[in-house]
Amino acid sequence: MKKSFLILLVVILPFVIAAQEKVKGTVYEKDAQGKKVSLVGANVYWAGTTDGTVTDNNGHFTLERPCPMHRYMVISYVGYMNDTVDLDHTGNRPEVVLTETQILQEAVINARGSGTHISKIDPIYKEVITSNELQKAACCNLAESFETNASVDVSYSDAVTGAKQIQLLGLSGTYSQIMTENIPMVKGPATPYGLTYVPGTWMESIQISKGTSSVINGYESITGQINVEYKKPENSDKFFVNMYANDFGRVESSVTSSVKIKDDFYTMVLAHGEFLNKRNDMNKDGFIDHPLITKYNLMNRYRYLKKGVVESMFGFKLMNEDRLAGQTVYKKTNPESTGGVYGVDINTKRYEAFAKNGFFFKRPNTSLGTIVACSYHDQNSKFGNNTYGVVHKNLYTNFIFETQVLSEHHKIDIGPGFTFDDYKESINTLNNKKQEIVPGGFAQYTYNNHNNLTIIGGIRYDNHNLYGSFITPRLHLKYDLNGSITLRASGGKGYRSPNVYAENPFLMMTSRTIIFDEGLRAEEAWNAGGSITYDFELLKREASLSAEYYRTDFVNQTIIDFDRNIKEIHVYNLTGKSFSNSMQLVFNAELIKNLDMMAAYRINDVWTTIDGSLVRKPLVNTYKGLINLSYLTLKNHLQLDFTAQFNGKSRLPNTDNLPEIHRRPGYSPAYTVLNAQITYKSKKFDVYFGGENLTSYMQHHPIISAADPYGDYFDATSIWGPIMPRMFYAGLRFSIN
Repeated sequence: MKKSFLILLVVILPFVIAAQEKVKGTVYEKDAQGKKVSLVGANVYWAGTTDGTVTDNNGHFTLERPCPMHRYMVISYVGYMNDTVDLDHTGNRPEVVLTETQILQEAVINARGSGTHISKIDPIYKEVITSNELQKAACCNLAESFETNASVDVSYSDAVTGAKQIQLLGLSGTYSQIMTENIPMVKGPATPYGLTYVPGTWMESIQISKGTSSVINGYESITGQINVEYKKPENSDKFFVNMYANDFGRVESSVTSSVKIKDDFYTMVLAHGEFLNKRNDMNKDGFIDHPLITKYNLMNRYRYLKKGVVESMFGFKLMNEDRLAGQTVYKKTNPESTGGVYGVDINTKRYEAFAKNGFFFKRPNTSLGTIVACSYHDQNSKFGNNTYGVVHKNLYTNFIFETQVLSEHHKIDIGPGFTFDDYKESINTLNNKKQEIVPGGFAQYTYNNHNNLTIIGGIRYDNHNLYGSFITPRLHLKYDLNGSITLRASGGKGYRSPNVYAENPFLMMTSRTIIFDEGLRAEEAWNAGGSITYDFELLKREASLSAEYYRTDFVNQTIIDFDRNIKEIHVYNLTGKSFSNSMQLVFNAELIKNLDMMAAYRINDVWTTIDGSLVRKPLVNTYKGLINLSYLTLKNHLQLDFTAQFNGKSRLPNTDNLPEIHRRPGYSPAYTVLNAQITYKSKKFDVYFGGENLTSYMQHHPIISAADPYGDYFDATSIWGPIMPRMFYAGLRFSIN
């Protein structure tokens, strides 16, 4: 497989060149005599995006075509029916005549947009979660945004701190690249808690790409990429507020405000606060079920737009969070006064700044994009008698030059990049320092026949100061068959640098001794797979069926071994095989008017060589099923959402050598989680009520030896299911346009 990728890339890369193109068109309406009249102020944008423009006084518009894959253009205007233009049929000079919406007894008939859809334009398999989907649940932060999604699993990494981790294609989220607006965000010490740093109401959409992603964004994506798009200053509400509270004592609020400074310059302020001060102990094990949290988030971003010349986005983010957890009687006092009480204190301060620019040249379809971002992450934590502190400084730069050659069918993206990471860790009495300096560059070729075939071949080279050279080839294919069937295939390689303590602080919530058997090498894996999507009509309504399969094979992997010894955790490089097979089937349909259904089923077959034996990877569900129903009443005022998650069994770490009272079975049971929400919608505000884990299914005794946290057998890391019973919540969303 390696040779095939390299040969293909060597063959196609010399023929590259490509560029953006401009689409110029006119939008009309018809007057009382049926004559075409120019329509001023109509919205024109690319399907599935918010990138667009408006028509001028003559009904004309000019819109940059970011790449040939952008084929469908949407035209909309208040009081008129939306129209979608296929540029493969109209060319780059479309003329569109909008039809007035039929009005009967002052009622306008509108269509409801899809909450989640698979991008028809992108050659890489990409699920787009829109704001409609995010509002089907409370969605207080990024970690809680996947409750209605079949592809991403979110679970607690331990039973104490509330840290959440994702799984994609059956593997830990550390093998997925998590980004905000194409800037890496969740890495290093941000891994355990970073998903909760992104407030849900700040997000405009989430894109989930499976398999290896584009080489443009780096070498780290092995199983996929999750990219968050924040709300944009130029098209967001002037004022928006969301308030939320639940019966566990959690209260939070988000406020956003956008301001047009002048015609081409906008700014936006986003603020968020979260508080939880109630000590819940629903399972009566003496430990707080969810940490007490005080968190503040602030972001200020600016947007400068000069169409066809330059586009710029820059700003900063600040975050401060305090977490207190442990036994219910624990107080945040000096260690000397706590006696034998087990407590967890985590304070995190995080600062980020970013600048993104796009420059458009006179040469047709040629542009240069630049990204510069830096972050400072300062975390101090205490886990019982263990202490851990880390300061992580990060600098990320990426430059992307895009142009076309030979013809509009061929495009090339090239550019250099640089990443710098500085870690200073203190683990009890030990101090570790590590710097990662990684200069690199990429070249990517795209062929698009503007009909049914797209090929993307890319390669990048990075020189890591600690691990040597990384050569990353990747290939993506997309083929449209008869207009209703889309085939995709991808394959390629990925790397990542292991940071055991920063990414896995839950290891300190156990009485075991952590032993590094050897120096760790970079993790390295190949991923290959594909999907088929079939769009059809069911009962004269739109429906789709998609099937996918992906396999990941590790060349090297960091193994964290809980099985070898009940008093030790061994960390070492992979010796033997480690692989993941992930198969998923998803069905979407509008069953009756305004009733949408999504049903999915996934099989995870994940195996790893641990202590010389090939065994199932622990704490990974063997299967997952999901059904989501969403009904909007005919007057569009009341929305009902229901989700059922069916979780299969997972292998648990070996506890055979523990005293009998502390032993656990070899596998967890299968279980089901039910969630529901009711939303009342009006022009200015939404009111929503909901419940999670409605059957109160819980993992019994999630902490081993909870009564003796400083004893020989304490372990809070073996979490496979919910640790809290049913929860009810209510909230309010209010906006001024």
